[in-house]
Amino acid sequence: MQAEKDAEFVGAALDAGLRAARFSLPPSSEEFAASIEPKNVPAVFRGVLKGSAALSRWDPLYGGLDYLLEKVGPDVAVEAMMSNTGHVFYGDLRSHERVSILFSTFMQSCKSHLGHLNAASDSSKDKGIGKESTCSDKMCPARSENSEQLYLAQVSILNTENKDRSSLEVLKEDIQEPIFLKGKSFSSINFWMSRAHMRSSTHYDPHHNLLCVMAGCKKVTLWSPSASPFLYPMPVYGEASNHSCVSIEEPDYSSYTRAKYMKEYSERVILNCGDALFIPEGWYHQVDSDDLTIAINFWWKSRIMTEMLEHMDGYYLRRIMRRYCINKITQMSSFSHSERNNDFQSTDGLSGGSQPFNKVTNSDTSDKKGAALQSLKPCTLQALYELMSLVHNSVEAVDQNDRAESASQDTSVCQNNERKKTAADDSSLLEKDPVAKIILPVEPLELRSMLLAMVHTFPRTLEGLVLNILGPTGAEILTRKFDEMDQGSTPEEQAEFYKIFYSAFGDQYAAMDALLNRKELYSFKVFQSVLDQYLRVRVDRPS
Repeated sequence: MQAEKDAEFVGAALDAGLRAARFSLPPSSEEFAASIEPKNVPAVFRGVLKGSAALSRWDPLYGGLDYLLEKVGPDVAVEAMMSNTGHVFYGDLRSHERVSILFSTFMQSCKSHLGHLNAASDSSKDKGIGKESTCSDKMCPARSENSEQLYLAQVSILNTENKDRSSLEVLKEDIQEPIFLKGKSFSSINFWMSRAHMRSSTHYDPHHNLLCVMAGCKKVTLWSPSASPFLYPMPVYGEASNHSCVSIEEPDYSSYTRAKYMKEYSERVILNCGDALFIPEGWYHQVDSDDLTIAINFWWKSRIMTEMLEHMDGYYLRRIMRRYCINKITQMSSFSHSERNNDFQSTDGLSGGSQPFNKVTNSDTSDKKGAALQSLKPCTLQALYELMSLVHNSVEAVDQNDRAESASQDTSVCQNNERKKTAADDSSLLEKDPVAKIILPVEPLELRSMLLAMVHTFPRTLEGLVLNILGPTGAEILTRKFDEMDQGSTPEEQAEFYKIFYSAFGDQYAAMDALLNRKELYSFKVFQSVLDQYLRVRVDRPS
């Protein structure tokens, strides 16, 4: 079980185009800039750091701690993270604090820990335990440490914005940037070191990142930015907005229901000494580090962020949110027809087909009635029966409650109720709208025939359906079907259809308003969902 937990894996739902590329030889800077970096997909470079001075000089198992202690000196203070959640370091400031510590003090602590590890290893050998150590085995002794742990995280070696913060600038002499980063203008180069086994919380960075392991081992789990809904990022206005709300050790699936699918959209890579990982900006990653693991990373601005003009941010924000909403609507509307094909059976106790029509009204009779219905395909006729049943059941419910409001009041109440609800998952928008589920699998031209049949045979039922029963999702689906009908019709046919369709309503403008108001309400529900899933922000609809 532990071996499976420590192995590399690719989630079953992760798109093939988002899987990390592997390189056994370093690419040229031209190749990296032209065909790797622009894809914004992670890439693993095996052994790319071989020959680096830091790789040979910093290794704790071969005198690296003494070298670093002498190189940096006894009086240099660095900022460390101190966790109050054991070996897990969460981005939220409530879970850790930044403390100032002498680099030499931390090195002495690491030397002491190395001594304990060596003693434990010797003891195992004395007892005849000859098992070969693995990446995860090295973590075990550290698990008995006290609850407070220190982690040298993002200690600056180079900081172009604030040179005074580069407390470990002296280590830059040992660092040779990988050949494929030649010519990059780095925002910063940082030093990372864990004394004992530690875990960082799931987060993303606002820069392109090359993570280089100089000693030890890191296991990095990656998620594309498109997986945000499964990771529940903290609110965009918060101080830790780039971190996930989901605990990496004890996830609360009752509060974060989508999180149970997060592993399916992830990929885990293992980085050993000398390996490097390109993590594009915005990619979520969670890192496990072994005892005495040392890494550096290079951060640089992506081309897209460099070229974004600040005065255009308002447009970019609206454009991106609009695209997300349109994509979400399209995804829902492309709901597989096959999921509804099995539902074209007699429902709600219907038999013989004519039962609901007689119950709804006895006045909807004409010579055209039989011919209009007989022209429909069986599956379309079944959909019509189901819609009739919905209207009939609604009429009965209203009668039992002494009838409620008019059609215009119904729309207002519907909107008010929606304001009180939290943003729903995309799939539930369809599942909760019976009209949408019925009309979605009906072909556009068949739906046109069905609606025309209702105009000729059951106009009051059609009016009740549109004004009183049709929900936001149903309105979105119906108007999309109208668009598809128009694409296969001439302008004259379109005009004739809408003239006949709206003739069924006592007030044509009320019908148009009902469709447009509920269509906009559906768009707002999708907008709520996008805000919640990607920004963790919830808003009510403006009055």
